[in-house]
Amino acid sequence: MKNLCIIFACLLLFVPVNRLYSQSKVGTTIGQFLKIEPSSRLVGLGNAGVSLSEEASAAFYNPAGLGKLQGIDIQFTYNQWLADIKYNYAIAALNLEGIGTIALQITSLNSGDIEITTVEKEKNSGLYYQVTNLGLGLAYGVMLTDRVSAGLAVKYIQETIYNTNLVDVAFDFGMQYQTAIDGLVVGASVSNFGPRASYSGRDVYFNYDADPTKHGDHPRLPAELRMGSYSLPTLFRVGLSYRLQISNWNQLIVASDAIHTNDNTERINIGGELLFLNTFAVRGGYRDLFLKDAEGGLVLGAGAKVGFSGNTNLSFDYAWADYGRLNGTHRFTVGIRF
Repeated sequence: MKNLCIIFACLLLFVPVNRLYSQSKVGTTIGQFLKIEPSSRLVGLGNAGVSLSEEASAAFYNPAGLGKLQGIDIQFTYNQWLADIKYNYAIAALNLEGIGTIALQITSLNSGDIEITTVEKEKNSGLYYQVTNLGLGLAYGVMLTDRVSAGLAVKYIQETIYNTNLVDVAFDFGMQYQTAIDGLVVGASVSNFGPRASYSGRDVYFNYDADPTKHGDHPRLPAELRMGSYSLPTLFRVGLSYRLQISNWNQLIVASDAIHTNDNTERINIGGELLFLNTFAVRGGYRDLFLKDAEGGLVLGAGAKVGFSGNTNLSFDYAWADYGRLNGTHRFTVGIRF
């Protein structure tokens, strides 16, 4: 009865409550690249990853998932993001027996060259700038009991726009619980919790003339733009997943997450994975259900893993996500575990 009450409470959180809020606060937070999901496998599952733990990249959704990992798991992701923006992600996780699992992760985003335009010269200025984002993280997950795992991650964040940059730090933390119902896992996490930050740099300094019509005053007074401070895109996730072992070689996983953010309305992600011969997987799902003004939502994916001598295996995963008028994105992840 206790387990059923926990599951029922989680399901209640899946009810959309976005109508309770008068505004979504879209565009009011910094560090938007922190919301881009890196795992091709979990993207193919509809981004419903808070209760899953089969790979190192699951730490993005919930660092508690690291507690169940064994051995060493290394993953690299290339993401052909919107508007030809390049997104890359890498994570290496190491399980230390009796201590837990630690992981190092790095995220980078680069806009490529963007031409500088002015009112006087809208084209062919010959000058370019870039937008770059960098995230460096250290995560830790541990099994507290045979059913409960917990995790914590700290991330260094840097955003650069031309000669202006921002530096901040963020924390992720979460838990997972294997219920008494075999295969049913409940998870909850908080991502990108941290202080407000503001931009600074050479581009905020300029020369100022208080009154251009007045002669005799100083026409080039040093001045500085006053930059406001902004919050990180903090996300609260709660969800559950169920693993059905069809046979010794085939299994089905279904998962769903409910998400609350400080810069948008609530939404739900759902997805499933069918694994054949413990080697080939097909995935599908839908993200951002009930999100106001959502673009797209359908996600599809596939993957395969190849075993080598001992416990070493190599995995390949792909995911496509529909973003409506913004077209689709393609993710490719390569992993090695030993």
